[in-house]
Order: sequence, then structure tokens, then C-alpha cells
Amino acid sequence: MSNRGQALVEYVLIVAIISVITIAIVSYFGGYLKDSITKTSCSLVDQVYVPGEKPGEGTCEDKE
Repeated sequence: MSNRGQALVEYVLIVAIISVITIAIVSYFGGYLKDSITKTSCSLVDQVYVPGEKPGEGTCEDKE
């Protein structure tokens, strides 16, 4: 009897578990990631980063 099918199922389960963990991490830290990207883009377009009330709500505004 062949073990190839069993190995394939194990690999699929490993990939599925890694995917679920990755999605959970991005969902949890998504606002913080968005804020860090916004901060970087603000400096590129010569604007000031203004933090929001919650993570992920920060914006860029013109310098005064």
C-alpha cells in the first residue's frame, strides 16, 4: 500500500494551519501595519502623520 496519499494530506493540513495562523496574525495586527504604512507614505509625500483614535485610523495631513 502507498503512503503518498497520506503524505499529501499531511502537507495540506500543515499549509492550512499556517494559513489560519497567518490570517489571524494579520487580522490582529492589521491596524498597526496600516498605521506604519501610512506613516511611511506621509513622509514620502511631505505630509504629517496624524494618529487616529484606533489603530489603523491614522491619516496624512498637509504641513502647516
